[in-house]
Amino acid sequence: MAELAGARLLEIRAELQAAGESGTAVKDAGDAAAQAVLAAALTSDFPADAVLSEEAADDAHRLSAERVWIIDPLDGTREFSEFDRDDWAVHVALWESGSLTAGAVALPARDITYSTKDAAPTFEPLFGRPLRLAVSRSRPPEFVTELADRLGAELVPMGSAGVKAMSVVSGQCDAYLHGGGQDEWDSAAPVAVAAAAGLFTSRLDGSDLVYNGESPWLPDLVVARPEIAEMLLAAVVGAT
Repeated sequence: MAELAGARLLEIRAELQAAGESGTAVKDAGDAAAQAVLAAALTSDFPADAVLSEEAADDAHRLSAERVWIIDPLDGTREFSEFDRDDWAVHVALWESGSLTAGAVALPARDITYSTKDAAPTFEPLFGRPLRLAVSRSRPPEFVTELADRLGAELVPMGSAGVKAMSVVSGQCDAYLHGGGQDEWDSAAPVAVAAAAGLFTSRLDGSDLVYNGESPWLPDLVVARPEIAEMLLAAVVGAT
């Protein structure tokens, strides 16, 4: 499903670029097109399941459902609207009876999809180099900048939350920390994939990430190599 939506996004992005569209028009068209693909697929294949989507009204049966799809049809709309950028994603996750059980993060412009089916981290040794922390290119949290200073870490700016989380799975970065503003659809699929790959995931205070809550608001997140998680959480306390 994530790849189907991604393919449609690539098509419509090319069409909009050829037509000279830009900015909000591109963002809105991308959101709508990806939502239409995912909604159709879910309705066809899983009609009894509830859905929580950034681009649709909340499902009235979501809180009582045993299965809920948590989706972000286009994560990184700003990057999607900038035709030279590839750091945007499609998130599809399945929550079942209290836990995330499956997820996929498609990076269509890179022709890569990460999923719980085949998640595997690619780590290089940490010795002899600073930690690399994925961070928003437009709104890096102040505490992450302070944290990097405290740890002597490098900040690696990029778009989409999914792209940042997958940068830890791929080994490009060692951790992704976010605070101050996210919803469940921003992190559900990335967290499912990261956890399946053996990475550490939690809230900034070290507590569990809980999905399908009454409110979709889930404002902070840690995705990290497991061997540095304890050190990072301790350092976060001093930086927040």
